[in-house]
Amino acid sequence: MNPATRSTRKYYFRNPDLSNLRRLGKRVTNLGDFQDRHGRLLNLLEMKVIQEILNTLVQFYDSYCHCFTFLDYQLVPTLEEYSYLIGLPVPDKEPFNGLEPTPKNAAIAAALHLETPIIKANLTTKGGLLGLPAKFLFEKATAFADMASIDAFESILALLIYGLLLFPDVPNFVDINAIKIFLAKNPVPTLLADTYHSIHDRTQKGQGTILCCAPLLYKWFTLHLPDHFKTNPENALWSQKTMSLSPSDIVWYNRDYDTGTIIDSCGEFSNVPLLSIRGGVSYNPILARRQFGYPMEKPKDISLDGIFYLNQQDSKEMRGKFIQAWRAVHKREKGQLGRRSGLVYKSYTQWVIDRAAKNGIPYPLQRFPSSSTPSPSLPMTSKTKEEAQYLLTKMTREKDTWRIRYLEAECEIETLRGQVEQRDHANLKLRQQMIERDDLLQEKDRLLEKHTTKKQCMGFMDLFAGAHPDFEDPPPSRA
Repeated sequence: MNPATRSTRKYYFRNPDLSNLRRLGKRVTNLGDFQDRHGRLLNLLEMKVIQEILNTLVQFYDSYCHCFTFLDYQLVPTLEEYSYLIGLPVPDKEPFNGLEPTPKNAAIAAALHLETPIIKANLTTKGGLLGLPAKFLFEKATAFADMASIDAFESILALLIYGLLLFPDVPNFVDINAIKIFLAKNPVPTLLADTYHSIHDRTQKGQGTILCCAPLLYKWFTLHLPDHFKTNPENALWSQKTMSLSPSDIVWYNRDYDTGTIIDSCGEFSNVPLLSIRGGVSYNPILARRQFGYPMEKPKDISLDGIFYLNQQDSKEMRGKFIQAWRAVHKREKGQLGRRSGLVYKSYTQWVIDRAAKNGIPYPLQRFPSSSTPSPSLPMTSKTKEEAQYLLTKMTREKDTWRIRYLEAECEIETLRGQVEQRDHANLKLRQQMIERDDLLQEKDRLLEKHTTKKQCMGFMDLFAGAHPDFEDPPPSRA
């Protein structure tokens, strides 16, 4: 049965004007030193995001699995991938939870190489949040860059990136949450949490602005896409290109983000509870095994215990349980995850296909599910001449690919057939040699037996050839 289609929704990602921040970033004189201290923030700052690709991605969000479920495969943003992309580790300590005390003015001033009274004079409230105006920080960063005060300049630049790009909320304002995370030097869990939490919240409501680091999500998604995906000479719809992707097109594994261990669960939870700025959400590393090169099996439902809450509606005090869970992080190493093989069990693929059918697919089919039988009656409609041409080109390319695979398989079969014939010939020759050997052995035994019998007969005749004294006649007597 073909999966039903469902209507798409329109979502938005915060798209602030980063031109001033990019100009400031170009004043960094030693990129290596900046990256060592603050990670790959400048790479994210320069990332060109195609908003329509992100909007297409969000249509595939699965609120039950807390991941992106496509026609016959799933993709899961992970802590390890985000850590690699931003260039910062996930330290063994509790992440941001929002209940931390407000940092003292002196602590903020020391981190930014400013005097405490200056921080105190510029801290203000905007959108109900305490923080520092971006204009004030831009002025200070520019002044330090002009004076070649590198440490001070780079610290303020990093904080601006935290507030305006990594954790965007109030425009042109670096709020206290971004300041706390910057001081704690542990942004990765919160970045992943904001991604899941905001997407889950908005897709449940069916509309709205997704508040997360859009360039980081975009970089993660394109990390798994083939190189040709973003080249679009046919000017096809991004939804078409996404629906055309098959599991074999996806770049599943990258050794660069593989540290050998995976954060698999925390505390009493069967998965990982993530604490975002606005609430909590769980994510399921068990669904990301394929992205680390390990076998992909159908998960047990208990492993997908999906939790979501908003801070202001946390009636079950789930935030406290999430915080407690991060005090007991459970990691899995290579020996516990099995041998890397990229094996995908059919039961898992069918489970994903069933999930996609239950969710409904957001766009028209461009191909068949990888483990289903094509139906001649499946309508492959096109709304425009361009779409039809795109489909024809893609189907021709796929036909050529399968033809090449068929010819390669034919060659391999012929090679194997020749090897089998050679082996049969060798076996026949060996059998003939064994028969000849048996015949020789039988002839040898026959001759040996004949010789033995003849020798025995000759010995018996020799026994009676000479007269024995006891049997001789007495000599005649003389008269």
